[in-house]
Amino acid sequence: MKSNPVAWFEIYVQDMARAKAFYEAVFQGSLEELKNPDPEGFADMEMWAFPMSMEGTGAAGALVKMAGCPSGGSTMVYFACDDCAVEAERAAANGGEIFKPKMSIGEHGFIAMVVDTEGNMIGLHSMQ
Repeated sequence: MKSNPVAWFEIYVQDMARAKAFYEAVFQGSLEELKNPDPEGFADMEMWAFPMSMEGTGAAGALVKMAGCPSGGSTMVYFACDDCAVEAERAAANGGEIFKPKMSIGEHGFIAMVVDTEGNMIGLHSMQ
């Protein structure tokens, strides 16, 4: 298996405007609209990508609103942070909730777990 095997992630949402506002507020950046790759097959699909670079490390991904894809699934995505407690507090201040506050994971740094406005749990990771 390759190192860093995750190449793409999707977080399914029901209310794109609310979810987009939440993620932009928590991570203090803008998401970019992605063109629907199959408008005939998925006429109602809407996608907004997190900032990405093909040269960088880690996985790229997007918020996706699509019929038949409920939010609040079981996939856990961890976002890299400078201090995961900061983003956890931003999540709580922007309509989400802190499920697990910042905790040590030993030599691997710290994590926090939050629930977004769509019922999805996401992880936050930092080394400090």
